[in-house]
Amino acid sequence: MSPFTGSAAPTADWRHLRVDLTDGVATVTLARPDKLNALTFGAYADLRDLLAELSRARAVRALVLAGEGRGFCSGGDVDEIIGATLAMDAAELLDFNRMTGQVVRAVRECPFPVIAAVHGVAAGAGAVLALAADFRVADPTARFAFLFTKVGLSGGDMGAAYLLPRVVGLGHATRLLLLGEPVRAPEAERIGLISELTDEGRADRAAQALARRLADGPALAHAQTKALLTAELDMPMSAAVELDAATQAFLMTGEDYREFHAAFTEKRPPKWKGR
Repeated sequence: MSPFTGSAAPTADWRHLRVDLTDGVATVTLARPDKLNALTFGAYADLRDLLAELSRARAVRALVLAGEGRGFCSGGDVDEIIGATLAMDAAELLDFNRMTGQVVRAVRECPFPVIAAVHGVAAGAGAVLALAADFRVADPTARFAFLFTKVGLSGGDMGAAYLLPRVVGLGHATRLLLLGEPVRAPEAERIGLISELTDEGRADRAAQALARRLADGPALAHAQTKALLTAELDMPMSAAVELDAATQAFLMTGEDYREFHAAFTEKRPPKWKGR
């Protein structure tokens, strides 16, 4: 994402999220615990805009997305979103659905790894947010439910029909998106939906530890690897191999590649600069 900005200053206060940035690790917390962190129009828009700002600032090397209270995220707020959409016309509905998709695109396209720290429920849009992350660190209380058909809508909301088969395979994705039934942590780990299963109550801490490990690593190499993983999902092999070659040639001109060689020669840990 381009670092060039216009006249607008960075946002100082995010009304619908709690944001912390410490030593290259951003922690974004969904903070409506009384509503199981149900998403509002403002929360969707804040997530979209926050990820764009963090991507341009280049200060973030890893991001943890977490939920406060008893669960990760119960999805869109039934009263504030579903009720409101019943009064919208087609153009307004298209704008809203495009916005939710933009959040998922922002998670996939931001130049740093995103880790979802999941405990309790991750339902509807909350399940898709976790799915879009690069890592899903979860404890045994976690349960994922793609509930869209349960409310009479397509299971392919917010890119779920694109992402889920690529994470768990077409068979599991078909079952999860058509039936909308919850998948608890043991099965979610078995089918590959969970990247790391922790002890109960330890998902946030494990996600922070993973974020720290990533943030201390070669940020530019991580960013390029993430970009290739997304870009090559739909490429023929010949195009993917050529893109890999161009990316490696680019990275071989960087300071981190030279730093690795110097550190190896001097028998010391590398000091990654992210460039």
